[in-house]
Amino acid sequence: MPEPQQAAIGRHPHLAEPCPVGWVRVDLHSHTMWSGDSTTTPDEIERAVVESGLDVLCITDHNAIRGAVELSGRVACRVIVGEELRTHAGEIIGLFLDERVPVGTPPVAAAERIRAQGGVVYIPHPFDPMRRNLAEPALRELAQLGLVDAIEVLNAKTSLRSVNAQAAAFAAEFDLAGGAGSDAHVPDALGAAYVEMPDFDGPHDFLAKLREARVVGHHWDKARPWSARILPGTTTD
Repeated sequence: MPEPQQAAIGRHPHLAEPCPVGWVRVDLHSHTMWSGDSTTTPDEIERAVVESGLDVLCITDHNAIRGAVELSGRVACRVIVGEELRTHAGEIIGLFLDERVPVGTPPVAAAERIRAQGGVVYIPHPFDPMRRNLAEPALRELAQLGLVDAIEVLNAKTSLRSVNAQAAAFAAEFDLAGGAGSDAHVPDALGAAYVEMPDFDGPHDFLAKLREARVVGHHWDKARPWSARILPGTTTD
């Protein structure tokens, strides 16, 4: 059997490349069993973080922050508490959160609530017709109001390069920072996409350094092999 790090590099060859000195690997979009559509347990997150060599993991469960809070300090990397929030117009991610934003909050109000707690408004998988992406009119409204901080220009579950290119063009149009995430719903997905960026201290510095980031990754959306599993109970907050 291959060693865990070798297995991770086999899945995601870019992990073999060293990160520049003073920089960190940051996955801006990932999920755990608190998301409901993921079965990744805390123990599996711990192992996957070690395999992937991530320095910072943004845990962005659907409409929940409990998993991120509980995993902070437990895994071998820094955890940023986030939430992928469902609005009537599609999904928005808040990063550096202290409180959960309620599901169904309208996009503008959601962005304002994220900002009010010192968080970062990050738009996941924009323009992807196969996802719960934020509808373009709502996205443009947020951007025109100055309520978008960063946009995902590489999502590992998005198979169409044209979609990621459209996201990058939108980021350039509104002078937004570009991010990347594995959107991992299974442990092996961690490491599929992330940014390499200068190390940072807090949300303001994070946004400034994200503008210097290098986007790394590839499309990877393999299903988890079926097995009987018993998961601990979770709550939505």
